Amino acid sequence: MRYVNCTLCPRQCGIDRTAGERGFCGCPDTALVAKTMLHKWEEPALAGSGGSGAIFFGGCTLGCKYCQNAAISGSAAGKAVDSAGLRRIMEELIAQGAENIDLVTPTHFLPTILPALTPKLPVPVVYNCGGYERARTIEALNGLVDIYLPDMKYANNALAAALSGAPDYFETAAAAIVAMVRQVGAPQWRGERLVRGVIIRHLILPGHVENSLKVLDWIGETFAPGQVLVSLMRQYTPMGGLAAPMDRAVTEEEYQAVLSWMYLNDLEGFTQEAAAADTAFIPDF
Repeated sequence: MRYVNCTLCPRQCGIDRTAGERGFCGCPDTALVAKTMLHKWEEPALAGSGGSGAIFFGGCTLGCKYCQNAAISGSAAGKAVDSAGLRRIMEELIAQGAENIDLVTPTHFLPTILPALTPKLPVPVVYNCGGYERARTIEALNGLVDIYLPDMKYANNALAAALSGAPDYFETAAAAIVAMVRQVGAPQWRGERLVRGVIIRHLILPGHVENSLKVLDWIGETFAPGQVLVSLMRQYTPMGGLAAPMDRAVTEEEYQAVLSWMYLNDLEGFTQEAAAADTAFIPDF
């Protein structure tokens, strides 16, 4: 993987980031670390008692208009860190009690990140991403990532284009998630902690229940019962500047409709209380 002729993400900008060129993500040829923390608000199977050792990277390969991390995802935000520096950050988080190393939006910095993952860390490595990934890139992570935590945001590409600037989102994310499951297999546990497997996150969007139902249909049709876990998220928080229906939270009726569909598809995993839709749960960037 290289920053020259960059094709790390589905945008495949093909630019030379080592020469100062900038593609869709707007980021340079070294990792930008915007925040590190013991993240207590990830799924319980990840956060445990110590929290996930989250490393938030600046920039993003999506352009979600409702992003809660827009302060860092919308620009080349953060401090430049090389591979050795990343390794030190990971080891420091583990020393503080991190249950895993949680790489948040890492794809556009993989040439810097991957050397930091060798030798193998004593805790699982979590690849926390928006789902909009190249299957080829996922295949290159074999043996380095233990847990994949992708979003499956949309089954409706028109909605994906309007809200995230990704008109090919569904087929691209579907192929990437299949590659993730093929690579790490069904969930494996150590007590109540997940140590290997895939958790597919889906954020319910206000006014777009049908999109959620189709996402859950795809998961149920694609994977055998128990092959993946699903995290059904109701934490959508209006960030301002968006027209209806994106200017409000998800209603109880919308959430219950999607939750019922999750169970009808024999999907297991995690759910959220209504209180999760609160800016208090957004990290301070």
